[in-house]
Amino acid sequence: MKHRVLTGIKPTGKIHLGNYVGAVKPALKLAESEEYQASYFIADYHGMTKVQDAEEMRNLSRGIAAAWLAMGLDPEKVTFYRQSDVPEIFELTWILSCVTPKGLLNRAHAYKAMTDGNQQAGQDIDHGVNMGIYTYPVLMASDILLFQADKVPVGKDQLQHIEIARDIAGYFNKQYGETFKLPEHFIQEQSAIVPGLDGRKMSKSYNNTIPLFEEPAKLKKLINKIKTDSSLPTEPKDPDQSVIFALYREFASPEEVNVMKERFMEGISWGEAKAELFQAINGTMAGPREKYLELIESPEKMDAILARGARKARETTSPFLAEIKKKVGIL
Repeated sequence: MKHRVLTGIKPTGKIHLGNYVGAVKPALKLAESEEYQASYFIADYHGMTKVQDAEEMRNLSRGIAAAWLAMGLDPEKVTFYRQSDVPEIFELTWILSCVTPKGLLNRAHAYKAMTDGNQQAGQDIDHGVNMGIYTYPVLMASDILLFQADKVPVGKDQLQHIEIARDIAGYFNKQYGETFKLPEHFIQEQSAIVPGLDGRKMSKSYNNTIPLFEEPAKLKKLINKIKTDSSLPTEPKDPDQSVIFALYREFASPEEVNVMKERFMEGISWGEAKAELFQAINGTMAGPREKYLELIESPEKMDAILARGARKARETTSPFLAEIKKKVGIL
């Protein structure tokens, strides 16, 4: 039997190079593998913890869908759906909430980071925390467990979500009998952390991202803003410490990467390195960018694809939820 693998992306901003390298690119490789049965979704209800404008949510959700399709995801080979179109996820979220200890959620990284920050600022410990943020790990567990995922591709900073999903599955199984698989994480080591313009992890929170489908002139400007050191053009440079090289290797061929690595070690100006990075990204993205723009102009086409994906998803989730409800005594 094929292993079941599941990946979701929140529509909380324009998809950027970090999203592509860390999630989309490895997910597309998995989708082509005969070893895996893959499900990919737009995590729109997760996005509501940050995006609470209706028009923005619609546009961002369609932008994520268009990005997946433009980069080559084949909806005929995988299950591709919008989270909000699968109501079984949200029924299961309540069921799982009733077996999840509050202490487990108190330790969730996102919630703890907010409460720690509030304490340091002398504010009420739960200032700015909505219940969506607090119970976020339960909804994520529902996403994973309902599809009986064997493996979940995540970045290193999201490992705790898988650990929490395993814990919640264990609590349920202990109370009601063996029901849920215990999912395992799957990390692409090389692409675990993608640096942004300032060298920190590329993140919308840091405002240091490069949008994946940025038009060429703006793309070049953003690349020129990448932080570099003050070494002279002829001085050797360490490719493993360079944001430019880290991004270049994700868009260039293996042969081009080897050549660039030698140029770094022999000495290359940062201006030349940035120009090469622009050529690599822009060359790779020219076709997908055109397809992305076409899809954005045809929202009904994307909605139809996602609706078909949701129907396919519910062929699995509906009977499984019925089995779960029977176990907990809900007729």
